Amino acid sequence: MLQEDTQQQEQARVDLTVDQVNQRLTVINQQLDNAYNETKDIEQRYGDTTKVNITEVDDRMETNAAVQQQKQLVAAAVENEKLLTSQQKRLTDLVDSPYFGRIDINEDGEEESLYIGTATFINEQDQFLVYDWRAPIASIYYNGTLGTVSYDTPNGPVKVDLTLKRQFKIKNGQIEHLFDTNETVGDELLQAVLGQQSDEYMQNIVATIQKEQNDIIRDTTADLLIVQGVAGSGKTSAVLQRIAFLLYHSRSHLEADQMVLFSPNRLFSHYISEVLPSLGEKNMRQVTMAEFLSHRFSGLQVETLFDRFEKDQASFPEMTQAIRRFKESAPFMQQITDYVKQVSTQPLAFNDLYFEDRPFFTKAQINKIYLDLPHNMRPGDKFIATKNTLIKRLKRQINLEVHLDWVAEKIDTLSDDDYRAIVGDREFDSGDLEQAFIAREIVQNYFADLYDAIYNDYFLDVYTEYQNFLRTACPAIIPVAVWEAMIETVAQNNERHLVGLSDAAPILYLRDLLTDSGQNHSIQYLFVDEMQDYSIAQFVYLQHAFPNAKFTVLGDYAQDVFTATYQAGNFIERLCAAFPKLKTNQISLTKSYRATAPITNFAKALLSKETALQAFSRDGRLPRVITATKEASLNALTQEIFHLQKRHATIAILTKDQQTARQLFASLTPDDQVTLISETTRSLPKGVLVLPLYLAKGLEFDAVIGYDISATTFGQSSDVDLLYTLMTRAMHDLTLLGIGTLSPLITSLDPQYYQNITTTKETIA
Repeated sequence: MLQEDTQQQEQARVDLTVDQVNQRLTVINQQLDNAYNETKDIEQRYGDTTKVNITEVDDRMETNAAVQQQKQLVAAAVENEKLLTSQQKRLTDLVDSPYFGRIDINEDGEEESLYIGTATFINEQDQFLVYDWRAPIASIYYNGTLGTVSYDTPNGPVKVDLTLKRQFKIKNGQIEHLFDTNETVGDELLQAVLGQQSDEYMQNIVATIQKEQNDIIRDTTADLLIVQGVAGSGKTSAVLQRIAFLLYHSRSHLEADQMVLFSPNRLFSHYISEVLPSLGEKNMRQVTMAEFLSHRFSGLQVETLFDRFEKDQASFPEMTQAIRRFKESAPFMQQITDYVKQVSTQPLAFNDLYFEDRPFFTKAQINKIYLDLPHNMRPGDKFIATKNTLIKRLKRQINLEVHLDWVAEKIDTLSDDDYRAIVGDREFDSGDLEQAFIAREIVQNYFADLYDAIYNDYFLDVYTEYQNFLRTACPAIIPVAVWEAMIETVAQNNERHLVGLSDAAPILYLRDLLTDSGQNHSIQYLFVDEMQDYSIAQFVYLQHAFPNAKFTVLGDYAQDVFTATYQAGNFIERLCAAFPKLKTNQISLTKSYRATAPITNFAKALLSKETALQAFSRDGRLPRVITATKEASLNALTQEIFHLQKRHATIAILTKDQQTARQLFASLTPDDQVTLISETTRSLPKGVLVLPLYLAKGLEFDAVIGYDISATTFGQSSDVDLLYTLMTRAMHDLTLLGIGTLSPLITSLDPQYYQNITTTKETIA
């Protein structure tokens, strides 16, 4: 801690800044009140305008013009109100904590002190009282050590001497901690921040960004940025700050809705939802892979990663593993590309298009149209040309149909409401033109379902085509009979409107290549968390689906919960091999900040000695390993909960699977105040939570109890990833409860890493 007079001087500077921010906030509040009243008045006038007479043509035209004008005024007023509200939120945050860092620099003999915060604040004299943490000069705070440093500007790099780096923790306008450091962020500030309790929402880390995290945040050149970070290294936090930085850096041509973040589950999406708003930015789009696939498979149920994990626990034969490995690989997706090029000269699996219970276009007719097109056309172009031909033939039928007697009879029987619904505000020069318009509308509506079937490509049976492809793709390592049985299973699933997870990306890829569809060209950045949970085939499809997007993927190979049982080798190497043409940057984060050093060292002991994992020097209790009989296990658990509740607000009891979580939840009494968390849970409450460990990925809790860490539950070498993931969710306290025989993954470790407790029904101390 610095001298008292230094803190007094800095507090005086905080007071000055807060005072000027408050003055600005008073003005904004008044402007916001005025804007609210103005919006209310405009909306009232808009309501009055729409009530005038619309019977006469002149009145109707005048009213329409006035309504359009009022709409524009309402939109402008609402936008102004939204802008003022955003400024109000930003200024309110600055009043609480105006900044977190100070750097003193000497440039060409001129000394200057710069204060770094979550947003820029310029006073009435055009003085920068606070610099935004994303400003180019702020990179000195994160990357520089005392001495000569440089930072990038639009005109190139600039060198300065960094003479002071000071860090603050300010709350309610009062300095709580004040440190000088030569590091990115001193350990004293980190200790203060990391010792806090967990929260429902992830917090932004702009005050504690480390140099390696800053490299992730400010990378603007890589097409594929790969972040390998150990559990608790802040990789997700860094990527969220990266999103905020990119929105700031490229604000002239990048908006939040041009970014997509793939989250591991809905619970995680909620957990990170406040980070960007806390930095004054709008949230980007968030989606889980399950949601993304379900949207693209409209009307079909796609197997989720969680469902498949639960099934694998029951049965997962070696041959099934081999098939899944192949179908989730880049070579398998390349075979689809090759197949599509070949089938442009062969009949496709087209469907008959029915109208009124009879084929309107037969699959033979559609295939003739398709095959009569030039063989050297791209498959997608051939499909679109076939589709356009079908639409033209349908329109030709519509042109013939409008003159038939049934249409005239339909017009004669229209009610006044039906008539107004068709004609609307349109005006016609003659009755004949009006009659022709109504006739065409009636016939088009009559054929609407058929038109929609053509427009939405329902005449292509992509599932049968996928089965046709599979028959050409059997690898040498899989017996033909086994491969054929797999194809039959795929067919049966399709009949039941089900799609297996390992088939989902290949089917979509095949469909998109055949139909030249499925691509979103507006997305500029794609972020994928828990990258090790995705197959390479899924990444190939994502790159196809978002062809203009730069990718940021992050994860930890040691938390390979879902694929460790059947995937071997280095995931990052496979990913890079799949995209050899992309400019790639790999960054590793090896220091874990989430947990105390005893918890991190205990978790590290599970991994191979070559694993780069450093514990942050935050002290805490040794993890507790309790072994109990089945009869005594529930009592041991409830006692451990009781002891931990005295110390922590959030305690997670993590099980291996959802079924165990449900059974355990049912065994606990209402007095325990326990909440069961499932795949559909969207928010993270305080208290005691019971959930399968895979739903806890990316989350952190004050205390974690690993339930049933036994030889029968965590007995395989592939369970290391599961157990490591479970253990690294804990911030302050970790307990493992073994029932019967403790897992060999734990008993094989050096006992110095944990406190060993054996219990029957006696009270646990």
